[in-house]
Amino acid sequence: MLQDLKISRPGLWFPTIWIYLIPFSFSDNFWENPIFWIGLLFVTFPLNYLVYGLNDYNDIEADAVNSRKGNYLFGAKASKVVLQHIPKRIMFVLLPFIIGFTYVSGYKMCLLLLFMIGINIVYNFRPFRIKERPPFEIFIQIGYIATAYFSVLLNDTTMLPWQTLLYLTLFAFQAHIAGEIMDIEPDRIAGKRTTATLIGRKNTKMLMLGLLLVECYVLSVWFQDYVLAGFLGVFSLWLVLDVFIFFKDKPYSLPQMKLFGYAMNISAIISMIWVLYSGKLLNPMF
Repeated sequence: MLQDLKISRPGLWFPTIWIYLIPFSFSDNFWENPIFWIGLLFVTFPLNYLVYGLNDYNDIEADAVNSRKGNYLFGAKASKVVLQHIPKRIMFVLLPFIIGFTYVSGYKMCLLLLFMIGINIVYNFRPFRIKERPPFEIFIQIGYIATAYFSVLLNDTTMLPWQTLLYLTLFAFQAHIAGEIMDIEPDRIAGKRTTATLIGRKNTKMLMLGLLLVECYVLSVWFQDYVLAGFLGVFSLWLVLDVFIFFKDKPYSLPQMKLFGYAMNISAIISMIWVLYSGKLLNPMF
């Protein structure tokens, strides 16, 4: 069981939790609804077990030479023997939730959950295997937005504005690119094609910087959320220093990657509290 938990990468649960919470604000008293907590549970271990379990099942060679794997922050470094039954174990974990959520929210929920499973199959398995068809491995991260639809449907909240969905899409792209930057060396050794392995570390960081600046614009102009925009502005400034002064084209060391991982989680918690408090991402001005 602990190995399964490690495969789900608890240190990377924050994107699904963050997106699940977006439809709410503290004024909703959402914590009083038991179904909210069941949904929150689902987007932690079960959903990420699906996402990262199928990923690990198809990435054994790359993970074997990846120094950042083998922990609860970045995921397990499991053998083929351990991973061979992962698809069945994933379905065993997911099936009670699929049945329960379909009973509560109807057939649309069933279709949505099947879509979430399907997009992970398309991402990981041949003949599709989008994860090795750059730049589509970045674009398919739009699938994370299904977590927002899941939250809306399960908790019967108002549908998110398209501006919010666009921002969440940019957020998903940025989070994925950050992982690709850290995995360039093991991915190249394993012969895995990603956008980062093709265009290089520095260019990928510049791509990430471009996304961050667009996010800053969207947050400050469309939502007038100067706090969250300012936070991303500070991150953008750090990335500029990273690219041109500190790291440039050098890989990060394992302690540095772990430090970044912990920093991302702390930042996610703080930003979640702010988003729930302000409610600004629910009320675009444009």
